[in-house]
Amino acid sequence: MSTYRVAQVRAAGGPFELAEREVQEPGFGHVRIAVEACGVCHSDAMFVHAAVPGVTFPEVPGHEVAGQIEALGAGLQDWGWQVGDRVAVGWFGGSCGHCTPCRRGDFILCTSLKTPGWTYDGGFAEKMIAPVDALARISDALAPSDAGPMACAGVTVFNGLRRSSARPGDRVAVLGLGGLGHLGVQYAAAMGFETVAIARGAEKADFAKQLGAHHYVDSTCGTPVAESLQSLGGMSVVLATAGNSGAISATVDGLAPRGELVVIGADSDPLDIVPFQLIMGARVVRGHPSGTAQDVMDTMEFSALHGIRPMTENVPLDDADAAFQKMLAGKARFRMVLTNG
Repeated sequence: MSTYRVAQVRAAGGPFELAEREVQEPGFGHVRIAVEACGVCHSDAMFVHAAVPGVTFPEVPGHEVAGQIEALGAGLQDWGWQVGDRVAVGWFGGSCGHCTPCRRGDFILCTSLKTPGWTYDGGFAEKMIAPVDALARISDALAPSDAGPMACAGVTVFNGLRRSSARPGDRVAVLGLGGLGHLGVQYAAAMGFETVAIARGAEKADFAKQLGAHHYVDSTCGTPVAESLQSLGGMSVVLATAGNSGAISATVDGLAPRGELVVIGADSDPLDIVPFQLIMGARVVRGHPSGTAQDVMDTMEFSALHGIRPMTENVPLDDADAAFQKMLAGKARFRMVLTNG
């Protein structure tokens, strides 16, 4: 029996170790993927530390997967996939197809959503098996290490912007210049928004402009962020990629009338917003999840068209623990990616 390697943790919060698994044939409606690259997302920590229900150990995380199909299960003759096809699998790792959100076509809100590394073994491995509805076809222009992060980080900011109320020419601010934010600024500029980047430190201004920002706001300069945003005319949308509730809350008064705060940066602390801030300006606050496999394809195709790429630090699967710890410490610039071969 042939084997493949995985990077797994044996207990909640434990270190990663390499282990051998027997290669399995994909079941009905599933494919086996030869993993070429897998991004290390901060959300992986929820599974590694068993911070959500249903995690089983040993745990193999990874939901920013890029690779090639190497085996097809039964029932896929009409799905159009072939061995050798380049595919990505993201946070959306399959849906039930019969709950109310699924019946309405809102598959990302499936009440039984499948996520690699949570529902089934993820992409911190040389191979993985995934449901066919999780597959997104990778653009020929994208390398595996580019495509992987777009299956979660990329699609989240891309969808957050394109499904917002902003229209080309509107002022849009991106809070944060990290793993999500550095992509958000690129997408916002490419979508035709007057783009404002918000981050800590004057030294990041040049980097923000390189990404395509028209304006930069240093949140540490002493002027309140909301005041700086209003001095630019107020924001139609603030895309909050930073996982810091205090920093997110500080942008609300920078919204224009009927402006929208789109929150994609996760934090366990509550937002500090009072109803008066929303009522008087008819402002909206909403959260935004990731995106379906089709959304991932849209993200990759848009990225290929506009030359948008994540900034990655690629390391071999053997170094999974070091890569994970570097991500947790906030030292990744800007997405850690595990690679095979």
